[in-house]
Amino acid sequence: MVIGVPKEIKNNENRVGLTPAGVSEFVRHGHSVYVQATAGEGSGFEDSEYAEADATMLPTIEAIYGIADMIVKVKEPIAVEYPLIKENQLLFTYFHFASSEELTHAMIARKAVCLAYETVEKTDRSLPLLVPMSEVAGRMAIQEGAKYLEKPMGGRGILLGGVAGVKPANVLVLGGGIVGTQAAKMATGLGANVTIVDVNLNRLRYLDDVLPANADTVMSNEYNIRQLIKHSDLIVGAVLIPGAKAPHLITREMLKLMKKGTVLVDVAVDQGGCIETCQPTTHENPTYVIDGIVHYCVANMPGAVPYTSTLALTNATLPYAIQLANKGWQTACAQNEELKKGLNVVNGKIVYKAVAEAWGLEFTPLSAVLER
Repeated sequence: MVIGVPKEIKNNENRVGLTPAGVSEFVRHGHSVYVQATAGEGSGFEDSEYAEADATMLPTIEAIYGIADMIVKVKEPIAVEYPLIKENQLLFTYFHFASSEELTHAMIARKAVCLAYETVEKTDRSLPLLVPMSEVAGRMAIQEGAKYLEKPMGGRGILLGGVAGVKPANVLVLGGGIVGTQAAKMATGLGANVTIVDVNLNRLRYLDDVLPANADTVMSNEYNIRQLIKHSDLIVGAVLIPGAKAPHLITREMLKLMKKGTVLVDVAVDQGGCIETCQPTTHENPTYVIDGIVHYCVANMPGAVPYTSTLALTNATLPYAIQLANKGWQTACAQNEELKKGLNVVNGKIVYKAVAEAWGLEFTPLSAVLER
C-alpha cells in the first residue's frame, strides 16, 4: 500500500502523523511511504531522518494526497484539503465529526473512508488511540490553567499551590476519565485542592483510592456542580462520550455563580465542549472572556508539545495502521473489532451512529459496507 503523510496545516499544529521510526516499520512490511517536505520539522524530525528511513519526500500536500492509498495524519482535514481527498481513499486521523457538521458533509461528499482515532475502542470500552493525547491534554490543562490564573493573563491572580500561610487554589475537574485523572494528578502534585466529579460511582471509588489526600471525589449532578463552581478557581472540562457531542455540564447562566477571574479549560471542546460558553480557540489566540470568566478552549492542546505528542501518538496508532496497510481496510476492520469501531464515514455513508444522530443524518450499519 502507498502511505501518505501530509504536513499538518491547522493553526499552530506542529505534530506529524508518523515518526521516522513509523516510516521504517511500514517499509519493513513492504509498503511505500511518501512524506511531505518539512512535515516533521515542528515535532523535531528533519526531512533527512525520514529519507534515512526510506521515505520518499514530496514537495506539496497535493502530491501527497494524489499518490496515497492511505493518509496518516493527526488532525481532521480542513477546508483547503477537502478537494484533495479522493474517492475510496483511506484517512486515518482524528476527526471528531460530532463537533463539525461541515466536516461531516465534506467527507460524505468526497466518498472517502474515514477511520477516526477517537472511536477505535477496545472490549473494555477504553479508547487506545485517544488515551495518549488525553494524557497530554489532561496534564496541559493544569499547566495552562495555572498560567491563565495569573493576573496579567486575566485570571484571579492565584498561585495554584499557594504558599505557607496562604491557601492553594481550588480546582474542579469535570469527568474522571483519562483527561480528568491526569489533570487531577497534575493539580494535586502542584499542591492545589482538587475536586473531581463523575457519574460512575465505581470510577469515583477507584480515584478515591489512587489520588492523594488533597483530592476529593463527588458524584456529578447539576446541584453538586452548581455548589462547587462557586468556590472553584480553575475548572477543567474533561467529559467524553465516544464519537458523540459532549453534554453541557456548565451552562451560560451558571457563569454568574463563579468568581471573576475564574479560569475554564474545556478539553472536550474538540467534541463540542462540556461548557456551553466554550468555542474552539487556537494556540495563537487561546482565550476569551465572558462575564469576567477566562475561557481557554484550544482544540488541539497537545499540538503545543509536538515532540512528546507525536512520539506518544505514533506508539499507539502504528500497530493499527500496519494492520490497515497489510490487509486493506475492509479485511482489517472485519477481523479487528477495535478498528471496526473506528469507521465513521465510508464511501458517502455514515456508519457511526453517534455521528448520524449528532446531525440528524441517515445511519448505515457497518455490515452494509464491510460485506461487499
